[in-house]
Amino acid sequence: MEKLQTIQEVVTFINENHLAFLYVSQEDCSVCHALRPKLMELLKKYPKIELREVEADQVKAISAEYLIFSAPTLLFFVDGKEYLREGKFVQFQKLADAIAQIYSFESNKV
Repeated sequence: MEKLQTIQEVVTFINENHLAFLYVSQEDCSVCHALRPKLMELLKKYPKIELREVEADQVKAISAEYLIFSAPTLLFFVDGKEYLREGKFVQFQKLADAIAQIYSFESNKV
C-alpha cells in the first residue's frame, strides 16, 4: 500500500480519485498492523477503489484536517466527499457490506 507523506498529498489523492480509500494508521499501533492486510485483501475485489495509507504520527495535520482522534481510522471518499468512516475497533463485516453497497451504486452510475 502506497503511503502519503504530506497533507497536500492526501488532499490531492482524495480530490483526484473518484473512489478514494484512506487508511490512517500509526507506527506503534498493533491493531493498525493487523488490519492492514485484511483491508488490502478486501479491496482487491474493488479495482476502481484507490487505496493509500497515511501515518498520523508522520503527517500530524491529518488529525485536524479530517478530525481523526484514533488509529486506525478508515475513510472512504466518493468524488471528494466522505461516505464512510470507521475507527479504532472496526467491525470488518459491516465495513465490507458498506463498501460493497457504495461500490455497487457507484459502478452502476452512467
